[in-house]
Amino acid sequence: MSTDQDSLEQRYGAPSRTGRIAVAAVGGAIVAALLGWLVWTADFWADPPVSSKMLTNDVLDDHTATVTARIQYGDGPVEATCTIRAIAHDKTIVGEVTVSPDPADGPDHTWEISTDRRATAVDWLGCTAEGQPRPH
Repeated sequence: MSTDQDSLEQRYGAPSRTGRIAVAAVGGAIVAALLGWLVWTADFWADPPVSSKMLTNDVLDDHTATVTARIQYGDGPVEATCTIRAIAHDKTIVGEVTVSPDPADGPDHTWEISTDRRATAVDWLGCTAEGQPRPH
């Protein structure tokens, strides 16, 4: 008496052992590659060359705003550029400046932004350094 499994194997053939091994090997290689990429990405973005955050901002008058930010360097001071925008109540950019902080001045820096008209908000876009495409 034959079982259902024997009947199916006789009719359609048994799965190939080498086929199962090949699928497992390719699947394992894909998983290993994705895991390696994930580890590299996490390590690269975990310690950027420069990072920053806005501490305070103030609109002084119709044509001036100020911002104070803290700049932190990863492995040591690098040449960085930081971008600041002043925005009006209708969400238009009324002033923008790109600055290069001097690491010798300490971690906190204050800049003044000239505006076309009165700003209602100051947007700190962040800082970038060589090899760091996104601002932090």
